[in-house]
Amino acid sequence: MDETGVIWVVATPIGNLEDLTRRAERVLGEADLIAAEDTRRTRALLSHLGLSKRLISYHDAIESTRAAELVERARAGERIALVSDAGTPLVADPGYRLIAAARAAGVPVVPIPGPSAPIALLSCAGLPVSRFSFLGFLPARGVARRRLLDEVRARTDTLVFFETARRLPDALRDLVAVLGGERRAVLGRELTKLFEEVSCGSLEELRQRFHGEGENRLRGEIVVAVEGARSDDEGAAADPDAEIRRALEAGSSPSAAVREVAQATGLSRNEIYRRAQAIERERKG
Repeated sequence: MDETGVIWVVATPIGNLEDLTRRAERVLGEADLIAAEDTRRTRALLSHLGLSKRLISYHDAIESTRAAELVERARAGERIALVSDAGTPLVADPGYRLIAAARAAGVPVVPIPGPSAPIALLSCAGLPVSRFSFLGFLPARGVARRRLLDEVRARTDTLVFFETARRLPDALRDLVAVLGGERRAVLGRELTKLFEEVSCGSLEELRQRFHGEGENRLRGEIVVAVEGARSDDEGAAADPDAEIRRALEAGSSPSAAVREVAQATGLSRNEIYRRAQAIERERKG
């Protein structure tokens, strides 16, 4: 081959095979090589389509070395399709190094859009989605997870992220502690699959429902969307300390003041509680 090839970034179904676009099916058929996160899963998809193609593994452990190889293949004229296990490649999946290297080498990169679990959940969540922040997978360790949540707790856009079934109870507990239990949230598992489930409620309600015990133990792939903090023009307090003092002076108990101000400002109850303790010490002299 004497012409530069191409790298197609191909979105594949997250569950229901009917979601594969006609264009994606055509591109997979035209590809000289398919770089797959899991060749077994991709081979099953190709078998469903009646295709037999050359496959090469492309996952996190080998991405740094394989990216250079694939770029050289494309420069030599090969047409390469990049696919992940499910959904759109690079969205919390391998592929960044390959696409960055291809762009640097002048290799054409063409998106073949299609299924995406975060977008699927947002489309049916009933939360504002004119602006949203995708956080990928939350950190596995509690300290790192709470630090990340603390960094984003003041954002007014909807937050969407992935979580594993095993870590979900701990993640929901941290979400309640840092963001506040009153925020609306939507949890989706096994989207587009046979046992698809979309659960809505406050973070505290979801925490209680999916605490990891008995029949409430969740399985499958999980996406979570959480409403953002209230913006100033929606009634958020510019000065949470002033709101705490106002609530206390109105006769609210410290616990009630914490609950009221956390709901009004979008700050976590822990943060409001620390502020309320300091204010109470000042008031008592």
